[in-house]
Amino acid sequence: MDPRTRRLLQAPLVPTLLRLALPNILMSVVQASVGLIETYFVAGLGTDALAGMALVFPLLMLVQMVSAGAVGGGILSAVSRALGSGRRAAAGELVWYAVAIALGLGLLTTLLALTLGPGAYRAMGGRDGSLTAAVTYAQVVFSGAVLIWLFNGLAAVIRGAGNMVLPASVTCLGALVLIPLSPALIFGWGPLPHLGIVGGGVAVIGYYAAGVLVFAVYLWSGRGVLHPPARPPALAWTPAREVLRVGLVSALVSATTNVTIATATGLVGAAGPAAVAGYGTGTRLEYLLVPLVFGLGAPLAALVGTAIGAGDRERARRAAWIGAALAGLASETIGVSAALWPEAWLGLFGDDPAMLAVGTRYLRMVGPLYGFFGFGLALYFAAQGAGRVGWALAAGLVRVMLALGGGWLALRLGRVPEGVFLALGLGLVAVGLINAAGLLTGAWLPDGRRVRPAPLSIPKLHRL
Repeated sequence: MDPRTRRLLQAPLVPTLLRLALPNILMSVVQASVGLIETYFVAGLGTDALAGMALVFPLLMLVQMVSAGAVGGGILSAVSRALGSGRRAAAGELVWYAVAIALGLGLLTTLLALTLGPGAYRAMGGRDGSLTAAVTYAQVVFSGAVLIWLFNGLAAVIRGAGNMVLPASVTCLGALVLIPLSPALIFGWGPLPHLGIVGGGVAVIGYYAAGVLVFAVYLWSGRGVLHPPARPPALAWTPAREVLRVGLVSALVSATTNVTIATATGLVGAAGPAAVAGYGTGTRLEYLLVPLVFGLGAPLAALVGTAIGAGDRERARRAAWIGAALAGLASETIGVSAALWPEAWLGLFGDDPAMLAVGTRYLRMVGPLYGFFGFGLALYFAAQGAGRVGWALAAGLVRVMLALGGGWLALRLGRVPEGVFLALGLGLVAVGLINAAGLLTGAWLPDGRRVRPAPLSIPKLHRL
């Protein structure tokens, strides 16, 4: 057994989780910050451009969440459980399955986004200039969806082997190039052309292309735990099903977040583009929680998955509770801070009074409940590691029903947007409580006897 895998099975949980999470959290924060910085630059093009990005953002985040956190989570789970059970050759072959799945789903994403996207933006309140900006930006970004899928699929393989540093390094170094490149293409700095909102999309796709190249070179160089075959093996259904069994159900979980926010965007859109921009800007903070918790959730899934592969049910349970507590505390801190000082966040993106008013009401009503969302989201990642995500799906569906039902009622009673925001807050509470119930009952922890690997080669760490 590789020493990295053995440490996942025997090293103390809290320091191990924090050590793995720190580079991943840094990566997630940088990745989310890049999107926010790009939004800041696009805001310089006017309210229509800002509203256009707000309309595209839920669908773009859906692709990110499905490719990285859902199907990527299925890849990570399969790799970590294979390594935990000592099947290193099978884990190496899963790299090619990740590539095949990413190619297929990436092409499907492009087809769906380019054909159905304009109607979705119109349904969410896109009109005139904001709708034109949304369609223009989406055409560029979603044309390169294959690169987004490959980037997140290969990163998931690497994380499943316990390496959180490489994906974090690629993201941070890429951001150093992307941050100046994006405004240069948007505004036409120096010899570069003035591309407007298109320039932001071009810069993002170039970032993903460079990252895919780095990951591929690392994996096929044989430097890591995994050693994928030089050529694609004869792909079989069973390994692909193991990935998709977790990944596709997780995709539905990810879709519930985006359906909830997209529905609320459509309801708030009745007040006009400025209100859409205000709610879209405010809810970006909730979207920021997803990559932040993912920074903790990916190593948590690797810990749980490796423990489940080795039959150590109790270690998997303890890791899940610890990770959820840490994620809940961090999310609640962010939510309360945003509720107390909403202008510190909203003022970064504009000074339109209507935008500020709607965004402030959202943050003050929903922000204090972010802790429930972070807690439940971390438990969802832990359940991915175990390969059982049924309870997480139930939590997501309840959230959608609360948002749809509460939003419809608020519209009928004329209490938009306050009634919509109340329904969104109740949905976050449901996510936390239902996922906690799944772990308390042990529903997603498969039975298994404890399998003790050989002792760690570091005596001091073994004693701890």
